[in-house]
Amino acid sequence: MRSSGLLLHVTSLPTRFGIGDLGPGAWRFVDTLVETGQTWWQILPVCPVGLGDSPYASPASFAGNPILISPELMVQDGWATEAEINAYYPHSEGHVDFPSVSNYKSSLLRQAYSRFVKQPRSDEFRAFLNKEQEWLLPYAAFQSRKVKNRNRIWTSWALDDLNPPEHFANPDLLDLQFYLFEQFIFDSQWRRLHDYCHRRGVKIMGDLPIYVAHDSVDVWAHPELFQLDDAGEPLVVAGVPPDFFSQTGQRWGNPIYRWDRMEAQGFDWWIRRMKRAFSLYDSLRLDHFRGFAGYWEIPASEKTAIHGRWATGPGQPLFERLTEALGPLSLVAEDLGVITPDVIELMDINAFPGMAVIQFGFDAGMDNLHLPHNYKLNQCVYTGTHDNNTLLGWWNALSEYEHGFAKDYLNIDSDKDVCQKTIERCLSSDAGMVILPVQDVLQLGSEARMNFPGTPMGNWRWSLLPEQHSDLREIYGQWLYNLTRRSGRLSTQD
Repeated sequence: MRSSGLLLHVTSLPTRFGIGDLGPGAWRFVDTLVETGQTWWQILPVCPVGLGDSPYASPASFAGNPILISPELMVQDGWATEAEINAYYPHSEGHVDFPSVSNYKSSLLRQAYSRFVKQPRSDEFRAFLNKEQEWLLPYAAFQSRKVKNRNRIWTSWALDDLNPPEHFANPDLLDLQFYLFEQFIFDSQWRRLHDYCHRRGVKIMGDLPIYVAHDSVDVWAHPELFQLDDAGEPLVVAGVPPDFFSQTGQRWGNPIYRWDRMEAQGFDWWIRRMKRAFSLYDSLRLDHFRGFAGYWEIPASEKTAIHGRWATGPGQPLFERLTEALGPLSLVAEDLGVITPDVIELMDINAFPGMAVIQFGFDAGMDNLHLPHNYKLNQCVYTGTHDNNTLLGWWNALSEYEHGFAKDYLNIDSDKDVCQKTIERCLSSDAGMVILPVQDVLQLGSEARMNFPGTPMGNWRWSLLPEQHSDLREIYGQWLYNLTRRSGRLSTQD
């Protein structure tokens, strides 16, 4: 089935609370997807954010981000009052002020929790706790200990902690219940949004980073599954080697798995992680897929990625075990960059669609696999990802050669045509799935870029203005619907 969708992270939805959330603004965006003929809503990870507000450096890969909880739905559910939710005024529109929003949401949730502890536990809360306790209790214990230890990294306190991870928590302890409560609220709001998507014929594509952060409940609770020294510090860290774009490569700093121990345990941790993810999403973009075939391993003492080495990943045994436990896997493999035959083989064995990004198509000749005439049915195509510039920003930064090549190839008559001509070419291609960042549909410039790779701070903040959401529906909506219909991508055309 041919399909298409829009890429917009939840944090970028317009609301009156300084950040997008799971409430009415999200439901309105689902309506927009339907009105424009789209099948997919692609988002970034919805787990709590880490260093630099990045959802790809989360302290808890199984958990939901509390700052995505909707104040308006809290009022509907009796957890907050109108006066309480109206006590916050965003500092600015167009970008997220994460510290300010986080403080507000935390205060609001604490007020809600004070009501929760005065009530008998509901059947819904007990059912949630029973279903999710395997990851939920370690999460609550970790968060509680982090607060008690002034948010210092777990290696500075865990070795002296009198309650080691294997004795995670009694869920009746008051210092843990708050974190169980906030996850209960997130889950309740997420389920309602997801159900609404299904009722309207919209599917959610989530995003699963291959690695987790070192200062995370994932590593704290299961240090034996990571390459750590006796003090809990990484022996080796993840990254990518030097290439044309970076003479020193990229040193991400994530701890690397002990794949041998994971395999000896039947990849149980990965089964639980993927099961949780598929309970939230209809499909997953699996970030840095090449790392499952082979990954770049950097000694933790190195400051750059230059002196790393290639190591063998888990390969097919992992995906065989996942399929055995979970059934067919609806995955899109992020296969961007230098891809070796072993990665292609792993994708082919599992029939996982790969990715193409049209912005990468104009630096060589016609055999470039990112050009639309080379797209395949089993492929997910993007005008850009969260790591790219917007289409308009990309166009304005092209070299003279690339500019001329793209202009001729896409039949662009003027700068005003760039976004629409590029989108039209992607949607009319043979690719089975096409995902369009909302910024590109709206023809926004570099000011709307979401992330600058290699820049640790100042990212992930872009937010859609209410009037821009209106433009998406009223100015571009019919054009996008007609184009989606002509390219055979309407969900009703299957």
